[in-house]
Amino acid sequence: MIVKTVWNGKRSFTSVGPSGYEIGMDATAAYGGEGNGATPMELLLAGLAGCIGIDVTMILDSFLSSIKNMEIAAVGTRKEEAPKGFTSIDLIFKVDGDIPDYRIWKAIQLGKEKYCAVSDSLKADIHYRVILNGTEVFRP
Repeated sequence: MIVKTVWNGKRSFTSVGPSGYEIGMDATAAYGGEGNGATPMELLLAGLAGCIGIDVTMILDSFLSSIKNMEIAAVGTRKEEAPKGFTSIDLIFKVDGDIPDYRIWKAIQLGKEKYCAVSDSLKADIHYRVILNGTEVFRP
């Protein structure tokens, strides 16, 4: 896979991968940017949530009609010193619908252990939580 990233000036970049979609990135003002795009660290969390989300929906494909809503919050904790990478990431799945919690947990487990290339590429500890219909449910 090749992703081409072009400098737009100051701290702004645009990346394009094989899908053809452009992704704008910029630093915050604290780092000399103008905030004209997502930060690379935001994109990393978004990529992780998107990757595990795609895996979970593929695994739960026959149950998707029972799911009314799914949101994944990715909460990253970073090191204090440079390079300030993530040390831990919490992925919080908020799911509404008529689906047993064990199915969601099984899909997350399979995604985590077998399919999610993004989580496999990270050094950070990744923790998972599930909130089903407003109530936190714990791994069976």
